[in-house]
Amino acid sequence: MPTALVTGPTAGIGLAFARKLAARGFDLVLVSRDADRLSSVADELRAGHGTAAEVLPADLASDTTAVEERLRDTARPVDFLVNNAGHGLRKPFLANDIADEEGLLDVHVRAVLRLTHAVLPGMIERRRGAVVNVSSVAAWVPRGTYSAAKAWATSFSEGLASQVDGSGVRVMALAPGFTRTEFHERAEMSMSGLPSWLWLDADKLVDAALRDLNRGKAVSVPGAVYKAAAAALPRLPRRLVRATGRRHPDRHRR
Repeated sequence: MPTALVTGPTAGIGLAFARKLAARGFDLVLVSRDADRLSSVADELRAGHGTAAEVLPADLASDTTAVEERLRDTARPVDFLVNNAGHGLRKPFLANDIADEEGLLDVHVRAVLRLTHAVLPGMIERRRGAVVNVSSVAAWVPRGTYSAAKAWATSFSEGLASQVDGSGVRVMALAPGFTRTEFHERAEMSMSGLPSWLWLDADKLVDAALRDLNRGKAVSVPGAVYKAAAAALPRLPRRLVRATGRRHPDRHRR
């Protein structure tokens, strides 16, 4: 049985990935800070799909060592890595404590960097595997540290996709727009004014991402509205894009 490791699998996009991959016959390694919720998800996947589900509690903002060791374990190879763990900050940059800003970077950048670096050599040696780094359409709009981190994740993934081309390994950035999950609630962001047609469904989003991965895309942008936005934003005058960021300083997807 192939094995997938998913970070942040207790809700939203991460949970959708865990369920979809279990349904496709993957065993799961589940990584999150919340051990109780991890156990609940693992029980659900075992009961619903007959899959093995390993629980690995870890705070990726402070220590990725245990997860890196699991990814390097040649006796139990990981064939699919989903770097999904993440969070947002409700306040703009200058209103946040610097420790909170650094913590966001640790999860969205440092952990993604280290986990990807840990898993790719084994995948390349075996000539099979995939890495999906969950980014955001916010990568194309300057809105503080979150957007900067997602811009990094997208560029990082595209660069790696070129490097592993022909190796049997695929790397892709997934850049969704606003998605109905717990993300905004946890960050205490009010999204009541956002029109319904801007919201994506996590299950459909993951289906689209897996299709794009199979097609060899380096960047997946689910949803027609967000495909159009991702195509248009880089072509707009930067002053207009910056003005958009000023009007809505910290409304992020997921």
